[in-house]
Amino acid sequence: MKVAFETLGCRMNQFDTDLMRTKFIEKGYKIVDFEDIADVYVINTCTVTVGGDRSSRQAIYRAKRRNPKAVVVATGCYAQVNPKALASLKEVDLVVGNTHKSEIVKIVEEYLEKREKKVFVGEIFREKEVRNYDTVLYFEGVRPFLKVQEGCNKFCTFCVIPFARGKVRSVPKEKVIEQVKALAQRGFKEVVLTGTQLSQYGWDRGYTLYGLLRELVKVEGIELIRLSSMHIKEMDKNLLELITSEEKIAPHFHLSLQSGSNRILELMDRGYTREEYEEVVNYITERRPESSIGTDVIVGFPSEGEREFEETYEFLKRIPIAYMHVFPYSDRPNTKASKIKPKVPERIKKERVKILKELDEKKRREFYEKNKGRKLRAVIVEENRLLTENYIDVKREGFKEVGELVEIVL
Repeated sequence: MKVAFETLGCRMNQFDTDLMRTKFIEKGYKIVDFEDIADVYVINTCTVTVGGDRSSRQAIYRAKRRNPKAVVVATGCYAQVNPKALASLKEVDLVVGNTHKSEIVKIVEEYLEKREKKVFVGEIFREKEVRNYDTVLYFEGVRPFLKVQEGCNKFCTFCVIPFARGKVRSVPKEKVIEQVKALAQRGFKEVVLTGTQLSQYGWDRGYTLYGLLRELVKVEGIELIRLSSMHIKEMDKNLLELITSEEKIAPHFHLSLQSGSNRILELMDRGYTREEYEEVVNYITERRPESSIGTDVIVGFPSEGEREFEETYEFLKRIPIAYMHVFPYSDRPNTKASKIKPKVPERIKKERVKILKELDEKKRREFYEKNKGRKLRAVIVEENRLLTENYIDVKREGFKEVGELVEIVL
């Protein structure tokens, strides 16, 4: 039988799709492209925004149109958070939450026998570990991404992720070290450590991201360890000192801000002020001037007025960030922010997104100019295309050894 996958949303979903794909392959299924005719379509959904919900439903409709007789499975975060909404769609045969992804083949095979529409969604907060760890590895070309934790213990008022992914579960430290050593033996020079909230790694096991990194920098062969998104209040002095002094840790840090207004930050329950955020950013960039700081920003949070947006704009303009991801706020199920009023009109949200995206383009150009003439390490990700240690995409002739780490002058 033929199985096709469509993955929406974050890299966590890419990991999960790879896990499910592997399970189907092990049972003798043939994997085909999502645009092909398949017997089973698995849509790994996203629910982080209203747009994620909409794109997930559109993928479901496309699958059923392509083959009306196919089994259409809706899984992922939308399935976990709002299973009733997906189960009500006539195009959906099975709803499988994040709690049951590891059992997806069995669930599909039972359906093929009985043809009974069912929902398989458990209590995500009862999940105690990262399942099927040995396959939780995702490759972006020559760059392996290693998922070391899942879930988040911080319930920001706008965020649905804890309801979709559960509380923090960390991969045992020894397993992570073992995997990184195996990647080094296979010749990889860079590894990206990732998770739902990387800075919470080890919270459930009594250790820390700092402790893990101290061990990983000793692994011979791996030259760059890149870190995914972290929360500034979860970065203690030891971690900050390590990431700004250890050459093996890539000088590229994604630190979500969400708003430059202290009033909005408080409503979001982010746990810091913009002054505290700026202090961390300045500490990193003063100690490692080549560092690229990326961030996330939500515009149009309930009750955000012109003054709060202006504060955010001026703050982002002033601080030394290299890029930002800008999102319009959307109400999410179960979140406290969905009850906060007044709501910001969609038209105003679109205008604010546009303004910040223009600022983002300017920031990216400024960061590139600032690095001109600087000697940087870079991984050759494709022939004549490199990615620098501080996350600048460079096209340059004469680089053919894909996967190698080289030094260039930007």
